Amino acid sequence: MNQRHTQDPSIESRVRRGLGLRSIVLVGLMGAGKSTVGKRLAGRLGLIFKDADHEIEAAAGLTIPDIFAIYGEPSFRDGEERVITRLLREGPMVLATGGGAFMRPETQARIAESGVSVWLKAELDVLMRRVRKRPGRPLLQNEDPEGTMRRLMDVRYPVYGGADVMVVSRDVSHDRVVQDVLEALDAYIAGDPAGDPAGDLAGEGPGEGPESGGAPEPASHGVAAL
Repeated sequence: MNQRHTQDPSIESRVRRGLGLRSIVLVGLMGAGKSTVGKRLAGRLGLIFKDADHEIEAAAGLTIPDIFAIYGEPSFRDGEERVITRLLREGPMVLATGGGAFMRPETQARIAESGVSVWLKAELDVLMRRVRKRPGRPLLQNEDPEGTMRRLMDVRYPVYGGADVMVVSRDVSHDRVVQDVLEALDAYIAGDPAGDPAGDLAGEGPGEGPESGGAPEPASHGVAAL
C-alpha cells in the first residue's frame, strides 16, 4: 500500500497540492463532456471553472458559429489561442477548451507551460448521441455530420494522445467520469506511468515557447477583441 495514500486519504487534497499553480485543461472532441465534467471536477477541487468557448463569445460579442461565418476558422483559432493564454495566467482553474484548440502547437505549448492537459476520449456513437442534443456546431453543419466526426477523430485523436492524461468519457454518470479524472490525475502527479499514457511527448512543451507579456485590452468587438 502506498504510504502517501494511507497518510492522506483525500484524493482532492492530493490533486490540489500536486497541481500547485497549474490549471487542469480539458481537451477532446465536441460531445466529449468537457464542460459538464469540468464543472463537477472544479466543484470537487474547490477551483473555478471556465469554458474557453464561452469566454471567446463574451470577448467577441459574437457566437462561435458567427465568428466562423464572418471571420473564418484561422482567425477564430488566433483569437482562441489568445483567450486560452489569458485564462491560463489567471489559474489555477479547470478550463474546458474547444475541440480544435489542442491541434495548434502554440496553444499546446501554452497549456504545457501552465497546466495539466486531460484528454476526455469518447467513441463515435457516444459523441454523436451527445452532439445531436445540441445543434449549431459549426464543423457539423453539413450533409454528413457523422462522416465529419469520423474524419475529425482520425485527424485529432493522434494529437490528443499527446495530452498528459487520458480518461475515457463513456455513458456512465458524470460523477463517475469525474472520479476517473481525479484518479488519473492523482496517478499522474504521483509519477505513476499508468497515469501518463502520453509519456515523454507531453513533457516536451514547457519552456519551448516565448515568454508572454500582459494581455492587451480589447479594442472592439469581433475577433480583434479576443
